Amino acid sequence: MSLDKYRYIVVEGPIGVGKTTLARKLAESSHAQMLLEQPQENPFLEKFYRDAARYALPTQMFFLFQRMNQLRDLAQADMFDARIVSDFLLDKDPIFARLTLGDDELNLYRQLYEQLRPQAPAPDLVVYLQAQPETLIERVRKRGVPMEAGISEMYLYRLCESYSRFFYHYDAAPLLIVNTEHLNPIERDEDFDLLLSRIRNMRGKREFFNRGE
Repeated sequence: MSLDKYRYIVVEGPIGVGKTTLARKLAESSHAQMLLEQPQENPFLEKFYRDAARYALPTQMFFLFQRMNQLRDLAQADMFDARIVSDFLLDKDPIFARLTLGDDELNLYRQLYEQLRPQAPAPDLVVYLQAQPETLIERVRKRGVPMEAGISEMYLYRLCESYSRFFYHYDAAPLLIVNTEHLNPIERDEDFDLLLSRIRNMRGKREFFNRGE
């Protein structure tokens, strides 16, 4: 099923919602290039999960510069010559900063972010994956990534709330909000085909995809 009208698709959502796996599957199905986050390259991330107050600023700064460098390389490579599917949106970066940084650190971060943000290309479509915090907690535990062992349930609750608030106001690109509680496009081909169809037939700037049990 062709998604040719979308040259640059971003899949977003909180930790554990499945955005990277879905981004890979979308890229494979549409023969697109992948642009993925590299959290394993952040030397502060595991320390942050153990001691957030101490390591929040270096963790956040590393991610900001890493994401910006990836997007800058994308723009320089003339992204419009190929389809791109990514698992991160630069605009979401402040979500984590507001959750983890103190006032002075947040002010410093915001100054850098505002200077860098205009360099990031805008996506043609953002797919925002939603799930209840309890579902995310279960998924994070199930996948058993060692560095994620220190993530607290409270942090995931706050992260879900922050994502919901952010995307409630988001209007920088067309947005498809997908409730994944009863939709599993990663493991069920039927659900993946339904999602592809919904993406292909999007007409509005903001649409919702919520499949009941």
